[in-house]
Amino acid sequence: MSWWSDDDDEDDEYDLYDESTIRSRPNPKGNRPRTKTRPEHADAEIARVLGVDRGRYTVLLDEDTADERQVTAARASELRRKPIVTGDRVAVVGDTTGEEGTLARIVRIEPRSTLLRRSADDTDDVERVIVANADQMLIVVAAANPEPRTRLVDRYLVAAYDAGIEPMLCVTKIDLADPAPFLENFAGLDLPVFTSREDHIPVEEIKAALVGHDTVVVGHSGVGKSTLVNAIVPGAKRATGHVNVVTGRGRHTSSSTVSLRVENAEGHGWVIDTPGVRSFGLGHVDTASILKAFTDLAAIAEDCPRGCTHLPDAPDCAIIEAVEEGRLGETGRARLDSLQRLLATFAR
Repeated sequence: MSWWSDDDDEDDEYDLYDESTIRSRPNPKGNRPRTKTRPEHADAEIARVLGVDRGRYTVLLDEDTADERQVTAARASELRRKPIVTGDRVAVVGDTTGEEGTLARIVRIEPRSTLLRRSADDTDDVERVIVANADQMLIVVAAANPEPRTRLVDRYLVAAYDAGIEPMLCVTKIDLADPAPFLENFAGLDLPVFTSREDHIPVEEIKAALVGHDTVVVGHSGVGKSTLVNAIVPGAKRATGHVNVVTGRGRHTSSSTVSLRVENAEGHGWVIDTPGVRSFGLGHVDTASILKAFTDLAAIAEDCPRGCTHLPDAPDCAIIEAVEEGRLGETGRARLDSLQRLLATFAR
């Protein structure tokens, strides 16, 4: 009997609840329908991501306790579109014993304090997250072989200040060239500087600056970054290479980003070693953040007119006037030139 029957009202009322004519679409997979509701995983353990290798994550559980152990984990399906990087703190469930052959599962990324990012180039809006939760950046540059690149260091500084990370500088191979002319470019910055030579790496001095911090180490290929990391972290075994005598370029040796514990008598910290790069795109950076990398110029910029671009044609720019009057010393012009070069790159 259908619902449009002309029988009495009692039959009509009954027929309203008759579902015999309703057709339902069968589930072709024969499984339960998906739901967007995800478990809270209240029992998950928090771990530090030490490294990433082909979809597998090495994480450290129960850090600084007697039960500290490394565990291999995979990401949960709901995180497949979210990057998990070295330095992340993540929630882990499943087999967290760390025994050979076991695999845990990462179900949540904890809130990040900082993110170091870069893009392929300055016109690329797609950013790549390199490291999470670092509070320091150690920029490694060689005094020679390969020649130091001021512009690349400026870009590292911009990325660091944009992320809220405090930068430091280490100049290697000072036995090959005097680093003073290069360091003059950064005289106006409150930038801790270490120098290193082949027969003497200031291991204890650098360790003292790293203990208690999460420090990401960056640098051009061939500058001796991996050699430095191997010196301050015994047993790190980071691959080292050489500089091509024809091109003057270093060979990429470290191919992955990894966290390593650095220790001294005062305690420990973490060094996050990254692969060497020859370029560092800043397509993701807000132009307002660029001036923060030049703290000496930023103080003078407070006297600039509202909306000042600080570019060569900017009227009444306080920075340009200070340089022209010689108030910033011999390096003032180089500092302003570096700032304007980066600002011009982002001018739309």
